[in-house]
Amino acid sequence: MATQPEWRIPPGLQPKAEDYAFDLETALSSVLTLTSHVPEDAFTAETLGSDRSGNGVLIREDGLVLTIGYLITEAEEIWLRANDGRTFPGHMLAYDQETGFGLVQALARLDLPALRIGSSASARVGDPVVVAGAGGREKSVAARIVAKQEFAGYWEYVLDEAIYTLPAHPNWGGTAVIDQKGELIGIGSLHLEQGEDEDTGHLNMVVPIDLLKPILDELTTLGRRQQAPRPWLGVYASEMEDRVVVVGRSQRGPARKADIRNGDIIVCVAGEPVSSLASFYRLIRAQGDAGVEIPLTIHREGRTFETRVASTDRSRMFKAPRLH
Repeated sequence: MATQPEWRIPPGLQPKAEDYAFDLETALSSVLTLTSHVPEDAFTAETLGSDRSGNGVLIREDGLVLTIGYLITEAEEIWLRANDGRTFPGHMLAYDQETGFGLVQALARLDLPALRIGSSASARVGDPVVVAGAGGREKSVAARIVAKQEFAGYWEYVLDEAIYTLPAHPNWGGTAVIDQKGELIGIGSLHLEQGEDEDTGHLNMVVPIDLLKPILDELTTLGRRQQAPRPWLGVYASEMEDRVVVVGRSQRGPARKADIRNGDIIVCVAGEPVSSLASFYRLIRAQGDAGVEIPLTIHREGRTFETRVASTDRSRMFKAPRLH
């Protein structure tokens, strides 16, 4: 298992126990180092790598750990490390593509406190939070919420309302975002650059914890949602000058098979105009479940034409998790 890198958050950015009404050290002890190994031939190995590392949060004392899903997707080996140096094997329980959450079950007794789940809906812009990484105060950031707004990612991912925090945590994946009550309100997902100002331009995007509550039982018992999977095209897209442009395609995805090309402009989905990355994804989902054909209007090299892409369930591309 990879060892935790020797780095520290600058002292001026670290949370201080006297600034919080809850027991900061106890809360931080619930955050674990998470490392995983993915087979070289796994579907996500090319884009996410085969050795991944980040953080996970103990949310139940029976060893249930919440993290961000890209750390554990297709993992054949997962290790958890407590702040006191103890290490434990883990098993991937679930990865929910819609929210981005991942769940790991520790395969040994942790003897650590679980972090209480709070309410992300109650969080307000301007609220102070702790963005907690594994390793205690020295690996955590005293931050604040600077926005709650829509997020769309190029990999066919959209959240109606993500949480954005500042200053940014440098090891953001799977961090615990803890509110003033000492409760978990989100999981760190991304580092974003918003402008060139070093002090205000770097943010963390956080997946709100309220998205987990209605699906937690399904994920822990079934390893997935009960609802039918949503359609996936395997398109990497970006907003450029108020247009949605294809910037890449999954090697084994439907878009490549349908001859969607880099540089194509997505004009419409099923006759409905595409105005943004988020609208593109929502229009795809509105066509039905995975497997449905998605009608697209494409503009390519001065020509506009209609085509159809047979969607699929992205999870069918993934290697199934296995026990240690």
